[in-house]
Amino acid sequence: MQLERYTDAVLRYRWLVVALATLVMLAITAGVRFITVTNDYRILFGEDNPQLAAFDALENTYSASKAVLIAVAPRDGSVFTREALGAVEELTEAAWRAPYSSRVNSLTNYTHSEALNDDLVVAPLVDDASSLSDVDVARIEESALNAIEIVGRLVSHDGRTAGVAINFILPENADQAVVEITDYLNSVLNQARKIYPNIDYYLTGDVVMDRTFADVTKNDMETLTPIVFLIIVGATIILLRSILSTLAIVAVLVFVINTTMGFAGWNGVVFSPTNAGVPIIVMVIAIADSIHIVTSVLLGMRRGLDRNAAIVESIRINAYPIFITSVTTAIGFLSLNASDSPPFHVLGNYVAFGVLCALVYTMTLLPALLSILPLRAPRVQSEGTVFFDRFADFVIARRKFLLWFVSLVVIVLIIGVHRIELSDNLAQYFDDRYAFRRDTDYIIENLTGVDKLEYSLSAGREGGITDPDYLRRVDAFAEWYRTQPEVTHVQAFSDIMKRLNKNMHGDDPAFYRLPQDPDLAAQYLLLYEFSLPFGSDLNDRIDVAKSATRLSVVTRNAWSRDLRELDKRAQVWLRANAPAFANEASGLSMIAAHLTLRNINSMLRGTITAMALISFILIWIFKSVRVGLLSLLPNFIPAIMSFGLWGYLVGHVGIASSVVIAVVFGIVVDDTIHFLSKYLKARREGLPAPEAVRYTFNTVGHALWTTTAVLSVGFLVFATSGFEVSWALGLLVTITIVFALVADFLLLPTLLIAIDRRNS
Repeated sequence: MQLERYTDAVLRYRWLVVALATLVMLAITAGVRFITVTNDYRILFGEDNPQLAAFDALENTYSASKAVLIAVAPRDGSVFTREALGAVEELTEAAWRAPYSSRVNSLTNYTHSEALNDDLVVAPLVDDASSLSDVDVARIEESALNAIEIVGRLVSHDGRTAGVAINFILPENADQAVVEITDYLNSVLNQARKIYPNIDYYLTGDVVMDRTFADVTKNDMETLTPIVFLIIVGATIILLRSILSTLAIVAVLVFVINTTMGFAGWNGVVFSPTNAGVPIIVMVIAIADSIHIVTSVLLGMRRGLDRNAAIVESIRINAYPIFITSVTTAIGFLSLNASDSPPFHVLGNYVAFGVLCALVYTMTLLPALLSILPLRAPRVQSEGTVFFDRFADFVIARRKFLLWFVSLVVIVLIIGVHRIELSDNLAQYFDDRYAFRRDTDYIIENLTGVDKLEYSLSAGREGGITDPDYLRRVDAFAEWYRTQPEVTHVQAFSDIMKRLNKNMHGDDPAFYRLPQDPDLAAQYLLLYEFSLPFGSDLNDRIDVAKSATRLSVVTRNAWSRDLRELDKRAQVWLRANAPAFANEASGLSMIAAHLTLRNINSMLRGTITAMALISFILIWIFKSVRVGLLSLLPNFIPAIMSFGLWGYLVGHVGIASSVVIAVVFGIVVDDTIHFLSKYLKARREGLPAPEAVRYTFNTVGHALWTTTAVLSVGFLVFATSGFEVSWALGLLVTITIVFALVADFLLLPTLLIAIDRRNS
């Protein structure tokens, strides 16, 4: 009775309700202007992430910088020509003028050292390429391809591609700096392509990845959101066959999205590609509540009720299930706060807020609008009812076969779960519609890898890095890494010392080995450092106290699983041969490699907590442990089936997939609650189990089918994103939602009939 009095009040003061809702929405929407978007990939990692802390410590010890790598690839097949070397030389000079650049390393400015009589000469490998003779070019080629420090890093092993590596020290406003840097570099490369039309240029690196993150965020928010909106409007019109009721639903969606995003703005939320889908997800989920209300209104009007009476009846039978489904959906998304990646906290919190906003607007604004609009009940509803009557007859008649058949399908799909590997690849987060992905793929195939394992190797005392024993251990570690098949380049301090020892012995190749005298080694290093030109010092390889050096290992297109396994092998070697160095590898790639595992573990705890809470709610609302526990089957099984199918089709899950269960569990439980609430209502009214199933299909079948179709199409739009986190999330959620409908339509009713008959 109280609910009916509430609905009567909403309908009586419908214009006032619409006006107040509009004022509240506009006031909150004003906060949208405070929303910011970041292009920093570091936002993926929490401040308490131990791998991030280790990486920060590494950068504090040596030098903190962002990097860009430009590949120069002459079409005639060799970089060792006057034209190609001139192009690299010009690009190197232009790179020094890039905003915020702090260091530029290239094939041409490589600090080549050699002996000249009794002097050590340290100079760029190439000086004024246009004046080089053929003999000079041949000498440069021989020196470059025999320089272990740059081959596989600044020049390919086959001499067909050269590299220009640029380091940047970014200011506090890093996002704007990234835009300035990438705009400058792209203009330089566009100009270079005009001057040297027979040379191709490719661009990758941290800074370029940051810019691509920004582009993805912008593209997804500006492109996917209107696409989803139009699809939802079109699908709703087709499924409901009512333009006016669709208009009311669209109005609710606009209110919900504006309120959600405005609230996010007032809270100063920073969006990134990982959570840029908040408005889309809110839009897709919010429509479910409205469709249940509108479908019941149209069914009531078809039965002869006037518009307001149909609205009152719809609110009466749907308010409780909608309230419960909103709460369970919000709980599912709030469990994302357990994620180890902060952007997922934003995703979970604001989708949960949007779901609750949808509940409020559905119970206030929607009935008021439906009362104002001149609705008419379309004839299609009777056709839909006939279809679900026949479908119910089919399920009831074939219940045993369906129970066994669906169970068999579930088992087959579950087997596929063991095929899944927990792995990510930062470079492959973007598809080839983005230049960053295409250029990175080329560089990986033709020059060097982009994934690094970084080690800080301590000598244990100040000035200890020139100790022969320390140098031998560093060199042995570097040589071990060079034997690993996935490694393309190793940069170690010991290589510099071997080269200096050879130089100081008249460039005799027999002396390309580590110096045996620590004092002599220290003198070599001091002499070399004094000879280095500006910007080429060793502060990125040696700490200030000369008590530790940095060893960098570059791998070719490694997945996070491969990186973790490679570092594990390295730790085994270190514990056996150099226990003082046995510390876990650092670097951005290693942080990302561990993030997937950390996120899986943290989300497992969060999801179990959410599932336990939702299970308790279901048992409480159905006032039956048996029914409450039974309701979990069509909620657990779809997620497991989805991952099984994913195991067969894709084979790996990354950070996006690790949050899918938490996301979908709160969504798919909605259909189960609506189905069970109608089924139990029929049973309480004395209908036998088969007839209760028929009544349930007749009452909510069309609404469940409609919401599933709209939700699936809405989430499927994410599959068009060029960002793996988005498309993987969209596909997995879509598959799970479809499986959930199958479970609710084919598995749940057969189980209910079987259990109720057995109990009877």
